[in-house]
Amino acid sequence: MSAMITLTEAAAAQVNTLREKLEDKSQVLRVLVEPGGCSGFEYGMSFDAIKPDDTVVESRGITIAIDPASKVYLEGCSIKFDDGLHGKGFEIVNPNAQNTCGCGKSFS
Repeated sequence: MSAMITLTEAAAAQVNTLREKLEDKSQVLRVLVEPGGCSGFEYGMSFDAIKPDDTVVESRGITIAIDPASKVYLEGCSIKFDDGLHGKGFEIVNPNAQNTCGCGKSFS
């Protein structure tokens, strides 16, 4: 069985950099899926408290919270980070997506 979500080394480093700026260090990375975007669903990421019904996983030392509705869409995903000249920032690579858009932030 594959991991629920994995982070690349660059993504984990960027999450740690962003997390250092938080006032509330108990917050974790939340990854979610919501209706919208140019392909039907879009990904979201934020820092948040863990909720009772969340699935909580860890990748490269980063704790990740996933709500029940998003869990079915995120199984086996990896999160990359690219800050190069044409970098997209965070990008979620989803093996379950049938179609994705060019921005890498929405899927169907």
